[in-house]
Amino acid sequence: MGQFSIWHWLIVAAVFVLFFGAKRMPDAARGLGRSLRIFKSEVSQMQSEGSSSTPAAQPAPQQLPAAQPANPVAQPQAQPESKSL
Repeated sequence: MGQFSIWHWLIVAAVFVLFFGAKRMPDAARGLGRSLRIFKSEVSQMQSEGSSSTPAAQPAPQQLPAAQPANPVAQPQAQPESKSL
C-alpha cells in the first residue's frame, strides 16, 4: 500500500500532460536539466573554494605591475535643464 505501482505513475504522468500539455513537456524537462547543471557547477565551485581556503593551500601573493597613469579625457559637463513655465 505504501509503494507506487505502475498505475500510480501512469496517473501522475497523465495529470502532468493534462496540466502542461505535450508541447511544453520537453521544454520543461530541458529547463530543469539546465537548472540542475548550473546548480551542480555552483555547488562544486563552492566546495573547491571552501577546500582552498585553508592557509596551506593558498598560493603566494603575486606582485602586480606598476599602474600606468590614465589619460585624462575631457568629458562634457551636463548642462542643468532650465524649466520655463
